[in-house]
Amino acid sequence: MDFHTVMDGVGKAVDIAGVAAIVIGAAVATLQAGMAVLQRRAGDTYGTYRRRLGRSILLGLELLVAADIIRTVAVAPSFESVGVLALIVLIRTFLSFSLELEITGRWPWQKPGPERGQETV
Repeated sequence: MDFHTVMDGVGKAVDIAGVAAIVIGAAVATLQAGMAVLQRRAGDTYGTYRRRLGRSILLGLELLVAADIIRTVAVAPSFESVGVLALIVLIRTFLSFSLELEITGRWPWQKPGPERGQETV
């Protein structure tokens, strides 16, 4: 096995981990929301569901970006592939910031407000 084959395999493994994080996170968030509805628990079930789902998507996006970086830089470092990587990272970063804003109600660089704080779910 040469270096490029190993790095391509590592990139694919991280890709799989990213997709798994999204799928498993969505399934767990859905099950927890379903249980909350069935048990008629008081609280913001919808908001909690959205936050949990958003967090799993954020984690998956970060892993997918890492996989793209590994494959692009280690396997095929051409000018064209780096340009495509830059565009992919830009789009995924925008999505991550948008999701972070949706989940917490603030930008990632802003401190939490005294009314919301950090939630541990």
